[in-house]
Amino acid sequence: MPFLGKVLVIDDDPNVLELIKLYGEREGFKVVGINNGSSALAAFDRENPDVVILDIMLPGIDGLTLCRNFRAIRMVPIIMLTAKGEEADRVLGLEMGADDYVSKPFSPREVVARIKAVLRRTQTIDPMTNWKIKYPGLEIQADVRRVLVNDKEIELTPKEFDLLYHLAQNPRRVFTREELLTSVWGYDYYGDRRTVDVHIRRLRSKLLSLAHDYLTTVWGVGYQFTPPVKGGENI
Repeated sequence: MPFLGKVLVIDDDPNVLELIKLYGEREGFKVVGINNGSSALAAFDRENPDVVILDIMLPGIDGLTLCRNFRAIRMVPIIMLTAKGEEADRVLGLEMGADDYVSKPFSPREVVARIKAVLRRTQTIDPMTNWKIKYPGLEIQADVRRVLVNDKEIELTPKEFDLLYHLAQNPRRVFTREELLTSVWGYDYYGDRRTVDVHIRRLRSKLLSLAHDYLTTVWGVGYQFTPPVKGGENI
């Protein structure tokens, strides 16, 4: 079985650690489990994971603080584990930089599917495709996953980059939230459409003055990328 990547799971419930380890390793992942927040930063640095599964409620350092700290170190995909029905926690986790969330209790197969989805989206993009998209003030370099705003690089999370790139590849096409969840997150829509709204809001805050020009809300439908009529190019 091919090695698919390393997953760091941070949760104080031993059953959660055991389930994700069992199902993840069955699919070809190496899974490392940590049962408290205090040891998580050292484990993140030591293990250099490809994906992090992170519970919000942890002894020591809570998951939201860890998410923010991980983001300051490296832009690894982060999937938050939240209690079922805790909508505020889910939204806050996304605001802190998480790429996705799974509500407890969960299906371990669903978690593995989410891991595969975030890894698929962060793999190197084929340079024979439209790997560079340029519009006035905005450049998206897909091969190295960089975004420049007015020639200055901005930091995006993996999912923020994927969402912007997907929209920019389809200028002026209006996407529903469900379509974006399927295309960008890579799984059928099960949960809160607010996941897309939060990521759009974060993108707008990082694109600054360009946000009004490029990311448009189509009320009652979804979102679209609206570049100038002239001046854009795909390289």
